[in-house]
Amino acid sequence: MRLGLMIGYSGRKVSLPLDLIQEADRLGVYAAWTSEAWGSDAVTPLAWIGAQTERIHLGTAIMQMPARTPAMTAMTALTLDSLSNGRFLLGLGLSGPQVVEGWHGQPYGKPLRKTREYVQILRQIFARSGPLRYEGDYYQIPYQGADATGLGKPLKSMLHGRDDLPIYLAAIGPKNVELAAEIADGWLPIFFAPERYAETYQAQIEAGLKKGGKTLEQFDIAPTVGVAIDDNLEGCWNQFKPVLALYIGGMGAKGRNFYFDLACRYGFEAEAHTIQELYLSGKNFDAISAVPNELVDAVTLCGPKARVKDRLALWTSSPVTTLNMQVYDVETLRTMVELVG
Repeated sequence: MRLGLMIGYSGRKVSLPLDLIQEADRLGVYAAWTSEAWGSDAVTPLAWIGAQTERIHLGTAIMQMPARTPAMTAMTALTLDSLSNGRFLLGLGLSGPQVVEGWHGQPYGKPLRKTREYVQILRQIFARSGPLRYEGDYYQIPYQGADATGLGKPLKSMLHGRDDLPIYLAAIGPKNVELAAEIADGWLPIFFAPERYAETYQAQIEAGLKKGGKTLEQFDIAPTVGVAIDDNLEGCWNQFKPVLALYIGGMGAKGRNFYFDLACRYGFEAEAHTIQELYLSGKNFDAISAVPNELVDAVTLCGPKARVKDRLALWTSSPVTTLNMQVYDVETLRTMVELVG
């Protein structure tokens, strides 16, 4: 199992922890990942990081597919990969209806079909086997709608790049996870609980790999895990409760919140309902307090160094191949590199 570094997205101001990133680069950490929601984008910070590092791979976790045409995503990926001498990892996600329709002004559609078409187009562009032509339910290239000029011309990327540029998909719903295993090179789950893998994800991963004609060894399972190393275990857990409350309570409407559904699948249904009710009622602090320690512990690495070392065995014995750490200081980073060896 190798280590990655999750940078995430910014709040009110973009501020990159360059000392942490450059130390990860020096220590041989595999990849640094950036994200986007409805503020900072994932690409611009990654370009900045790439210019100030030498070896670490550069991943988007995630680029929102509804924000860009497949061709624009391919152009961005090929450009960053070329500038970084082959270090780019293309992580994609569909996001949720609230962001897709409320921020990007795009129809959410059928996520499975839309994702499959998007990835198929990317593969064609990367392969450069001929001018791009595609006829799908969501994408027609050249465009053939009623308002088309009829002048659209099939094109082939002028920029030559890797035809096997790695594509990762973010997914937590069962059908989306199966699709990721089938059509992508890697999977970017959030709030991954290694002890619950067999009951929540294993069947979908195996089914998807079988459809795609791949083995588990050909597929990178790369979850994000919060890491806090301190003798105050309760204090460590409390660091990650705000983000769990935000996602379970507020990242989606009632009946359409993938993170809420995941908490329920992990066996925290009653707690998830409480968190959601409180968060949607504006009682954010109470929602944070309602996040159970057991849930935090299942999806993070928290506590004294010896405890983290013991619990790390749950991750190393799972199918996880890249552990994307969410850490906030150089000392914790160095300790994790030491523990993973």
